[in-house]
Amino acid sequence: MLRQLSLRDFVIVDRLELEFSSGFSVLTGETGAGKSILIDALALALGERGDAGVVRAGCDKAEIVALFDIAALPAVAAWLQANDLAADDDLMLRRVVDANGRSRAWINGTPATVQQLREVGEHLVDIHGQHAHQSLLRSDAQRQLLDAHAGLEGQVRAVGEAWRQWRAADGAWREASTQAEALGREREDLSWQVQELAQLDLGEDEWAALDVEHRRLAHAASLIEGAHFALAALAEGDAACQETIDQVAGRLDSLAAFDPALAEVAGVLASVQAELSDAVSSLRRYAERADLDPARLSQVEQRMEAVLAQARRFRVAPEALPEVLRAARERLDALTAASDLGALERQAQAAEQEFRLLAGRLSEARQEAAQAMSVAVSASMTQLALGGGRFEVALLPQPAGTVHGLEQVEFRIAGLSGQEARPLAKVASGGELSRISLAIQVLTSRSAAVPTLIFDEVDVGIGGGVAEIVGRLLHELGLERQVLCVTHLAQVAARADAQWRVAKTTRAGEVLSSIQLLDSAERVQEIARMLGGVELTEITLQHAQEMLARQ
Repeated sequence: MLRQLSLRDFVIVDRLELEFSSGFSVLTGETGAGKSILIDALALALGERGDAGVVRAGCDKAEIVALFDIAALPAVAAWLQANDLAADDDLMLRRVVDANGRSRAWINGTPATVQQLREVGEHLVDIHGQHAHQSLLRSDAQRQLLDAHAGLEGQVRAVGEAWRQWRAADGAWREASTQAEALGREREDLSWQVQELAQLDLGEDEWAALDVEHRRLAHAASLIEGAHFALAALAEGDAACQETIDQVAGRLDSLAAFDPALAEVAGVLASVQAELSDAVSSLRRYAERADLDPARLSQVEQRMEAVLAQARRFRVAPEALPEVLRAARERLDALTAASDLGALERQAQAAEQEFRLLAGRLSEARQEAAQAMSVAVSASMTQLALGGGRFEVALLPQPAGTVHGLEQVEFRIAGLSGQEARPLAKVASGGELSRISLAIQVLTSRSAAVPTLIFDEVDVGIGGGVAEIVGRLLHELGLERQVLCVTHLAQVAARADAQWRVAKTTRAGEVLSSIQLLDSAERVQEIARMLGGVELTEITLQHAQEMLARQ
């Protein structure tokens, strides 16, 4: 669970250190005080996009550090190990965004990518935003909710991959069918190219070797003459320097016995003698094997001319011809396979059968999940004063199939406006939609694997007795998970195990956001403010005390 959250120079927060506990906690305060800023900061630590706008005015950078207890989360430990990151009972996520918008991230002190933050964050926190009820109207969001609630993501990925393979195989068959004549001409051209290049049979590094050999053979006379000249000057001529150096070295070596100052020079000359001897030996071996070979030179020149002729024909560098041959062979193999229309059609049919098999299994699992979700959400709706309504998850057939399967998911409501079940977007009012959204979020949160759930003003549009029920639902959820909720409702706040008050303060002419963990007396004051506004009366204070006492 989330244990600590530290903020520095984030939006209107200068310094903030928060320690969280288990159970159900709420963040309350006036509108604009910065309650949602804390959620935004945590989301940034979990890999959300960040820009220079999150840096407090006049500061160089914003920094967020989130500390989690992962002792009971083996999946997180396994992920850390798989990514070569230090694993312990604690997990520290750190994110820094500078004033230029550049972002950096660390996991347990090791530099990490934002994608890695996002991946590990999926195991830690589930954030339900205040606009969740709006996204609930989208068909793709409804499908994702159903699949996630039922744990069908793996099957969905397999169906998507099978669909793409089917479409690719079907496209290859149709292209081959409609372009058979053009592909045939291309196949003939490629056959000629492969034949020509295969006959040339140019090795991978042959051109470079031919070039080196040609230069050696073309300048053989000069090379032989140069080798003999060097041997004469060094060792074999009348004025050869090797003998003179040997005499000087011997003389200095004997004199060094009388004056050690000459020993260093004698040592240098000894090294020169050794290296000169090696050089003379190498020159003799070179001179012995070097000879003029006009016949071989002619062969090399003919081979090079043949290679250059093909390079000009294909308009590439000579050394690129082997790659041209490989590419031509691969394309020719593909076209040869494509010419077998029967085989291509069978491949497309097999791919379609595989897709429909996997999609059919997914449809069965969705049907079972849809029925269970319909019953569960309908029961929650009764708790949320929507007892006249019935929630349905409809699966609309898509016989042609899509990347998501063989059906479209549609959330429907019956009983709120007539008896017939109709799409959610066409039936529910704003307040009803908020309550339905909350019922779905609570249901899906119970089935989620993450230990920390955050609700950012998801109770918007709710009040009265329904708000008390919402508070009770979140409190019950807090018995199983760590639940954090940003709320304006006193009825919800009163059911919390812990309450934080967020407020704006002015310091040196600068508006800053502060947060305070409230004790029992302070909670009464805050709940009373939420009930009655700025002026607190005995009645509102008494009401606040009664609400907290019923917790």
